Amino acid sequence: MMATKDPTTTPRYKVTSAIRRLWMGSRERQTALKLAGYRCERCGIKRSAAKGSEVVIEVHHRNGIDWDGIIDLIIDRVLQRPEDYECLCRECHKQEHN
Repeated sequence: MMATKDPTTTPRYKVTSAIRRLWMGSRERQTALKLAGYRCERCGIKRSAAKGSEVVIEVHHRNGIDWDGIIDLIIDRVLQRPEDYECLCRECHKQEHN
C-alpha cells in the first residue's frame, strides 16, 4: 500500500496557513470590523455568539485578492530550492543588502 502525502505538510498549505493567521489577526481586519460596528454592511445583522443564534461577520476584500498569485510568488521567491540559498554570517548578510 502506497502512503499518501499529508496535505497539511506541503509548502503551499503552510504558506496559505501563515497568510491566513496574519490576516485574521491583522489590525486592518479588526479596524474594518470595528468601523462596521460588527454588523453586516449589506443587511445590518449584528455579530452574535449567542448559542443557537450565532452570527459570524467576515471581512471581504472589495477589490479582490489574487491569493493563488500571492502564494505562488512566496513559494517562488522565498521558498526557493536549497541550491539557490547562501548561508552568511550576520555581517556579510548586512553587507549583501547595503
